[in-house]
Formats: sequence, structure tokens, C-alpha cells
Amino acid sequence: MPDPVYSVLVIDGDVGVAEDFSRALLGMPVAVLRAGDRAQGISFYREFLPQMALLDSKLDDEEVPLHELFLGDSGLEVVLMTDRWTRAAALAAVARGASDLLSKPLEPSKVRQMLSGFIATAETRRHTQELDNELLQAYQFQGIVGRSPRMLEVFSRVRRVAPLFQTALITGPTGTGKELIARALHYLSPRSGEKFVVCNCSALTETLLESQLFGHVKGAFTGATHDRAGLFEHSNRGTLFLDEIGELTLAAQAKLLRILQSQELQRVGSPVTTTVDVHVIAATNRDVRELASKGNFREDLFYRLSMIEIQLPPLADRKEDLPLLQRHFLRHFSTKYGKKIDGISRRAQILLTRHSWPGNVRELENVIGNACMMAQGKIIRDIDLPEAIRVQITGPDSGAGIMTLEEVQSRHLDYVLKLVDGNKARAAEVLGVSRATIYGMLARRIRQVVQKNELSA
Repeated sequence: MPDPVYSVLVIDGDVGVAEDFSRALLGMPVAVLRAGDRAQGISFYREFLPQMALLDSKLDDEEVPLHELFLGDSGLEVVLMTDRWTRAAALAAVARGASDLLSKPLEPSKVRQMLSGFIATAETRRHTQELDNELLQAYQFQGIVGRSPRMLEVFSRVRRVAPLFQTALITGPTGTGKELIARALHYLSPRSGEKFVVCNCSALTETLLESQLFGHVKGAFTGATHDRAGLFEHSNRGTLFLDEIGELTLAAQAKLLRILQSQELQRVGSPVTTTVDVHVIAATNRDVRELASKGNFREDLFYRLSMIEIQLPPLADRKEDLPLLQRHFLRHFSTKYGKKIDGISRRAQILLTRHSWPGNVRELENVIGNACMMAQGKIIRDIDLPEAIRVQITGPDSGAGIMTLEEVQSRHLDYVLKLVDGNKARAAEVLGVSRATIYGMLARRIRQVVQKNELSA
């Protein structure tokens, strides 16, 4: 007899049922566990995590969906047994999630047929998982996962331009992986052995931005107690990544353009020019063309940067990458947290597929990371997902009625804030707006509540 590969839990007060079941499966790679009542059965399930559970209908709680008896594991095959099935009872059992029905006393041929089908399905899933693992290895590019046509085109473009670029512009919504693409450009370039320096332009105040980028001399402004090199000098002979380039002031844009054209810079407060050799990659989630047309971004700088432009699609436009990304983050976080998590239940996968992912790949990373922390078994179940994923807003049909645009924005802001644990700076990143916009929306909501209370008083 082959070594047991699959395990089945039989929950029945009659010892003979488990014995009959075991005899029927002689020669098959199945181990049989027996529990005398439902409480013991649930305890055994938590301890041994069998792939199938057979439950005597007398021990069933007909008010609860069958999978809820076993920690909501929708990947578990649950079979109900009884000595007499009626059509109505059978339909009700299937509606509550029963994978199959057995009549007692058990017929060996029926038991073997059922288990053979179960093993064949399980083998198909295992083979699919192996193929997914192989695909994950095949469709990784410099640590970026994707097999959709749009991402394969991005990878191809990066390979072609990396050895040649001096400036590049990466555009796309927040959370799509612009910094990863920038790093790929650097590491595939002849400068891969030099520094890769990151500057988040939106995180710096207008007064500090020029000093941070170009450096300053002692006495240039209040607090400038000594000379300081900027990021351009720090990244000399390497690559400087300017994230959120659309937040640069027009004055800073003019200085940046000069450096790109002449490779010379002046520290703030100094008339002396310094020569640098820096490759610049800029990124933004804003429409730079629109900014330029409105006079908020220099057209000459835009054309200088966009000689090579790489556009990243939102996750909603590349949902064929979702299974690979899920497995990638699952592997990453299960290793990081020291937990053996093999997969995601079918019910959880459905919820993840239905979600619109406004925060793109970064949001998916947060969700899978959170679920890995919450998971108690070998798979991520729907109850391990954040509430915002489980209770999805589907529009007017969700029972909220027709909402104004402001109400839709307010509800979505609540969802994102809950996802990032109330971190307003992170919420601004996910939504692609400034922190001032977030605070403005919250302040407007408070004013509306106050006005409503005053009217009711």
C-alpha cells in the first residue's frame, strides 16, 4: 500500500462507520481519522488539517453553512452521511456547501468512487500549484512579477533602453511599481555597480527641496551651518531616481533642466558650478502633459525627461497577473513571518478577484501581508482578509441607494484609511493625492456633521 498522501476525518458516534470507511479504501493513499462527536471533530480538524471531512447528519448544525463548522475553510471537502436521504434534505445539504452525500450503511464501491474523484481533483490542484510556481519563476523580471501582455512589453522596453538611457520618465498610478522599474533600469545599465539614490519630491517642503537636490553652502539660509552636498553630487556616476517629479516647483524644474543639459549644478547660495555625471529617472502618478499644458510643468523639461517614457498599467488592467502576484507575496510573507502557508482558499480568491484594487500592487501586497499575519492554518481563508475586501462596496446595489460623488469619495476614503491603519500620508499615496487633500476631505466631513447637529438642535 502506498504511503498515505491524503487524510479524511470521519465524524460519527458509531465506531463501525469509520471502520467500514477504512476497509473500503484499502490500497488507496488515504489516512482515516475518527472523531466521536462534532466538538472532537473540529478539534481534530484544527490539529491535522485533513483534506476531507465526513459528518454524520445527526451531528450537523443545520443553521450553519457546513464550511463555517471548520473555520470557514471553503477548500475543505465536506461530505454528509445519513441512513435516509430525502430529495429536500439532499438539496438543502448541497445548498449549504456539501461536496457529496453518502447513505449509511456505506457501500464500498460508492466510497471508492467518491474518493477516487476527490484524489483526481486534488492532484489537478496540486499540479496547477506546481505550474503556478514554475510560472512565478519564469515571469519574474528583476524582482517584478507579471505575464500580462502590457507588463511583458514594459519588461522588453526596459531591457532595450537600459544600456543607453541618460534620462527616463516612468508614469503610472500610485502603487504600480515605478521604483522597481527604475531600479531595473539602473541594474541593467552600465552603471549597475554605482549608487542608486532615491528622492521623494513630494515628501520635501519647497524651501528644503532645492537644498536637498543641489546642496547648499554655509550661510545660504537660516540653519545652514555648514556646506552640504545635494543628492546630485551624492549620486555622481550613478543614478538618481526622482519620485513624484510633478511636485517640483517651477524654480526647481529650471535648475533640474540646466543640470540635465549641462551636467553642471550650483549649490544654493554659491556662484560656483560643479560638474556631475548622473543618470536621472523621474516618476509621477500625475498627467505631466496636462500639467505642462496648464503651465504647471516646464514643457522643455518634460520633453527632456520623456525621451524615454515607460507607462505602467493599473492592476485592474492586468488582472491576469493577479494569481502570480498573490503567490509571490504569499511566498514572501510566509517566509518573513516564519509560517508555512501553502495557498489561498477558493472563496478568498474570488473576493480578491472581484476587488477593483484602487491602490494597485501596493494595496495587494498590504492585503496579502495582513492575511498572512492573520492566518491560523496552512491556507489563507476569506475570514483572514481585511474587512474592506470581505465587505466590498458594489455601488447602488449594496443597499446604500444612489450616492452623490462626494459620498462615493468619502466612503472610498474610509476604506483606504482602514486599509492603511489610519495613516493619512500612506492613504494619500494610495489615492494619488496630497495629504492636504485628505485633511480637507476630513475637515469638510466634520463641518457637515457639526452643521447637521446644529440644525437638529
